[in-house]
Amino acid sequence: MTKGYVHSIESFGSVDGPGVRYIIFLSGCPLRCLFCHNPDTWQAGKGELRSPDDLIQESLSCRDYWGEKGGITVSGGEPLVQIDFLIDLFTEAKKYGINTCIDTSGAPFVKSGDWFEKFQKLMDLTDILLMDIKHIDPDEHVKLTGKGNSNIIEMFRYLDEIKKPIWIRHVLVPGWSDNDEYLTRTRDFIRTLSNVQRVEILPYHTLGVSKYKELGIPYKLEGVSSPDAERIKNAKTILECDKYRGWQD
Repeated sequence: MTKGYVHSIESFGSVDGPGVRYIIFLSGCPLRCLFCHNPDTWQAGKGELRSPDDLIQESLSCRDYWGEKGGITVSGGEPLVQIDFLIDLFTEAKKYGINTCIDTSGAPFVKSGDWFEKFQKLMDLTDILLMDIKHIDPDEHVKLTGKGNSNIIEMFRYLDEIKKPIWIRHVLVPGWSDNDEYLTRTRDFIRTLSNVQRVEILPYHTLGVSKYKELGIPYKLEGVSSPDAERIKNAKTILECDKYRGWQD
């Protein structure tokens, strides 16, 4: 079995997938989102090396709290960076009938070659994905994350094609994504998908700024404040978040 680099674990997560989740945060991420509050997860090959069976056995001690819908969520960083480990972890999880969820930006996705074959195998083992739309505009996406979004859009299309359930999350950043034109374009894209179970607005916050100082990394959104309640409500209205309430627990 492939071992994975684990940054940290949260044994009782209530917002990262259906029900109560055991959340495994992996190290490594190809994006450099300006609003990221976990820059300590960026570097690959760092963290505690853990085996799939060890993690699953540890997670089972929390199973009584999961309820009918809970299970394991793998987040990051970007979990798809460690796709071989994910496959082995979820293979082990399915031996115990555990609900599996991936929290991903989609940044590593390619619809070809060995990686895509692995991804198809992983999807057979995955019950649901939490997917970010960092920014709908390709140029703005590069400015905000350091990478383009064409492959991410392709991943959304593929997951729709195979009818894999997803929750969509959109970080609302004043001066960046908090723009009615961009929000409307995001809504129009979401409307083309048939597999969306939930759409959530995540208001930008500065809780991770201290980590940048500790790591000696310049914080490029210095001075940007969190969106106010009116702008959050506006974004939820445009993205039709209430439309998906029928899916919620």
